[in-house]
Amino acid sequence: MTVLAAPPDASLDLELPDPSDEALTEGDFQQQVDQAWLVCDRFDLQTEIWRGRILRVVRDREKRGGEGRGMGFLNWLKDREITKSRAYALIELANSADALVDEGILETDTLSRFSKRAFVETSQSAPEVQQLIGDAARNGQRITRQQVRQLTDEWTAVSSDLLPEPVRQKAAENRLPAKAIAPFVRELEKLPEIHQAPLQEEVALQPDLNTLKEMTAAARYLSRYLEAAQQVRTLNNTTLDLEQALNEAQRLDILNLVSDLLSQSAQLEQAIAKLYTSWRRVSSLSDRLYVESGASTPNLRSLLQHLQTLSGTLISLPLGDIQSGRVIQLQVVDDGEPA
Repeated sequence: MTVLAAPPDASLDLELPDPSDEALTEGDFQQQVDQAWLVCDRFDLQTEIWRGRILRVVRDREKRGGEGRGMGFLNWLKDREITKSRAYALIELANSADALVDEGILETDTLSRFSKRAFVETSQSAPEVQQLIGDAARNGQRITRQQVRQLTDEWTAVSSDLLPEPVRQKAAENRLPAKAIAPFVRELEKLPEIHQAPLQEEVALQPDLNTLKEMTAAARYLSRYLEAAQQVRTLNNTTLDLEQALNEAQRLDILNLVSDLLSQSAQLEQAIAKLYTSWRRVSSLSDRLYVESGASTPNLRSLLQHLQTLSGTLISLPLGDIQSGRVIQLQVVDDGEPA
């Protein structure tokens, strides 16, 4: 049995500045508002951690034995109008809090020093970063999301194996800002090793801020290209050499353009698939309504006639004003059901 210390009883009673107080400077007003907001943030975190623990207990209890196990938990959520995704997000938050406390990185009473977003960022950080943040919290510091991100960036800049040695050395000497190095690492992590090497070589040869920014952008476009190319079904089973197309785009310095083209093509394919599904449904419903209606329902027949521009094989849709706008027409050619 795990014994969890309950949070101390406290009422949330905040003193807010008077918005009509002309003697209050804008700086003092913002400071008081920000302070009150941070208090709410800390209460949010603590209550949501406890909600997660409660949900975890209810879930574990309901999963014990018998058929239909777990259904009691879903019914419990339904009675309280809590979605399943929301419930498991809270349970994950509680699990993260308990793990950090069990590992000695945080103490129960230091959780109140975190904003909710800062804690979530901390739970997703590297163990070394978590330790640094835990030390700061134990020393009484208020932990914000910005602090967590800054520490994460600084750790990444001096420790990532993806960075060439000249870059790590400059980062350690504070000659390159961590906030510029970390995005480069994050973009490199998305790429296969074969595509990482050329970017790393460029940065190693010229480890300055401009080169770092250029290679970060190049890595981002490259990642988008590779991801979008896999999503475009039209390119499947073709003789197209995507690697050579990539090389040509890089040589012409138009990788961003090609990435956007592939991304939009993937979105267009998805839109076409959704359009076809909706068109089939509209056509089917129109056929059923035609059978159910007749001469005694002239208005229903008129409705069907007007909807023929959507249910027929030639789809017409006015854009803008119906009287003066353009009309887009699409012809649906159905090759039939697959064998």
